Amino acid sequence: MIQIGNTKLINAVVLAPMEDVTDLSFRLICKELGADIVYTEFVNSEGLVRATEKTHKKLKISESERPVGIQIYGSNIESMVNAAIIAESEQPDLIDINAGCWVKNVVGCGAGASLLKDPVYFQNLVKKVVDAVKIPVTVKTRLGWDSKSIQILDVAKRIEDAGAKILTVHCRTRAQGHKGDADWSWIPRIKQTIDIPVILNGNVLTAMDVINAFNQTGADGIMIARGAIGNPWIFKEAKELLAKNDLQYEVSNELKIKTCLRHLELAIEIKGERRAVIEHRKFYSGYLKGMPNSSAVRNNLMALSDFISVREVLLNYSEILLNNQHIYGFGQSV
Repeated sequence: MIQIGNTKLINAVVLAPMEDVTDLSFRLICKELGADIVYTEFVNSEGLVRATEKTHKKLKISESERPVGIQIYGSNIESMVNAAIIAESEQPDLIDINAGCWVKNVVGCGAGASLLKDPVYFQNLVKKVVDAVKIPVTVKTRLGWDSKSIQILDVAKRIEDAGAKILTVHCRTRAQGHKGDADWSWIPRIKQTIDIPVILNGNVLTAMDVINAFNQTGADGIMIARGAIGNPWIFKEAKELLAKNDLQYEVSNELKIKTCLRHLELAIEIKGERRAVIEHRKFYSGYLKGMPNSSAVRNNLMALSDFISVREVLLNYSEILLNNQHIYGFGQSV
């Protein structure tokens, strides 16, 4: 069980922090579809300390998405402490420390998964952040830097001793990135080592993966990353499977298109029309995946920069699919 304030979560299904994906509009969509906890994009601690406008915009949260965590990353303890204090002023429910990002420009600065190279320093960083803020601090990390340096059991204990309230483990090493299979077998061993809740991340791409992860590992929560991009219904599907052991919820093409438009409308409210429409282009391939002739529709959408035109293209496409379902062999009922 995971408890955040007065909220108790059993078998929590969580949206992972993802750069350029988990902005406020996407988090709201996932929350509406059943995500128990959502996290912001990861936020550069140095950018926060320098008061960079673009970085500060990532801190914006909504009452509608609680419980929500702001994830920060960095290697300098003083900067991470100050960034956590700044993030706390936005009144999130959690501050999360990123110790799992594997990309070169992050680990090259000693941040993200690089913290795994020095567990003592990692522990000290977490403790300093915990001591600096009043709200719970959580940590997301990996099994180790590479297959020869997996020390997650020691790291987990250090993180707990530093005062973190939840540990999320991406069950791959930094060297793997997103390649290869995530090794879920570490989760039961981690849970035997520490008393704080443990959330599993890695290789969770479908609602059935969520169920299998819970059943195989006894994790307190399952975090979904890439599996939610273009498929935010994964949370609703997982919840239905957890509650009924049966999936009757149908994600029709009509619903996919309506949700795509709903997502864009939320983004426009937050960012303004032109920026939102342009940034939304990265979501079309996910929302339209598997639909007949979707590549041509997507190419058309990629050239548009106003909402009315996007809506017209998508609604016309939805109508074509509905009128020709006898040809394509699928239903459109929700």
